[in-house]
Amino acid sequence: MKVAIFGGGGGVGSSAAFNLLLRPNAHEIVLLDRRPEMVTSHVMDLEQVLEQGATGSIRGGALDEVLDADVVVVAASAPLTVNVSRLDYLVANAEIVDELVAVLAGAARWPGTLVVVTNPVDPLCTWIQRRTGIDRTRVLGYTLNDSLRLRTGIARALRIDPGTVDAWVLGEHGDACVPLFDRVRVGNDPVVLTSEARAQAEEFLRTWYVRHVALDSGRSSTWTSGVGVAAMVDAVADDDEKVWPVSLVLQGEYGVEGVALSVPVTLGAGRLVIHEWELSAAEQDAFRRAAALVEEATERVAGALPVA
Repeated sequence: MKVAIFGGGGGVGSSAAFNLLLRPNAHEIVLLDRRPEMVTSHVMDLEQVLEQGATGSIRGGALDEVLDADVVVVAASAPLTVNVSRLDYLVANAEIVDELVAVLAGAARWPGTLVVVTNPVDPLCTWIQRRTGIDRTRVLGYTLNDSLRLRTGIARALRIDPGTVDAWVLGEHGDACVPLFDRVRVGNDPVVLTSEARAQAEEFLRTWYVRHVALDSGRSSTWTSGVGVAAMVDAVADDDEKVWPVSLVLQGEYGVEGVALSVPVTLGAGRLVIHEWELSAAEQDAFRRAAALVEEATERVAGALPVA
């Protein structure tokens, strides 16, 4: 399978490439970036990963390589700064991604799948789908990290080992996210959190981004996203029963129409199944508020980048 990584010279893009090489499936990986020296540097480095038993191939390429790619990972973004919201990058990142979007919008019946990692992922997925006309089931936002952070917060609150908690965050990838505390499981067993444990876990989730950018390190969650994106790319290609939190444009699911939000999805070769879990009244209200926020943000992108 050919995987083109738009923004492959950056931290998330190169981490995704590294992790794809380590997975069992052999992929033809092509790095695309405005900085050719970064692409060359990563390719020179990753070639020696192949010498140590990794699979597939790695090379740099031009933007038109996306036209015959099976999957395009969208990871290009503006440099990170100390801020309070992913929405701060909305227009700047849309301008960067527009270079790719213009190519795909002009391609007749492009058959591939987009995995969008660039933030803010929900309005960008919405805008890309509207702009290109690609089927909504093939414009997929990577949002697993929210659920991972909730799981970490719950594990810390319960003082149990990492990797033992199953918990989910739906809705917007940002301040309007919707954690589902009624679906928490430890091992195979459902768990009801105390109010204190729930508060600790939710604080960990909702402050993670602010605490991280406050470090002013100039980097995002490259390692987490690299592992998750590589696994998601494989899930898109394979018949796999795993359920993922994925942002995609909804058509009536959860009472939302026409905007992308994160929902539980089973991915697979040639198919995608959206699961409609029962939400509490409060969760449903939060989900709809997130939809309104994403619609407003998408309109801002459309206003800032009108189609020529």
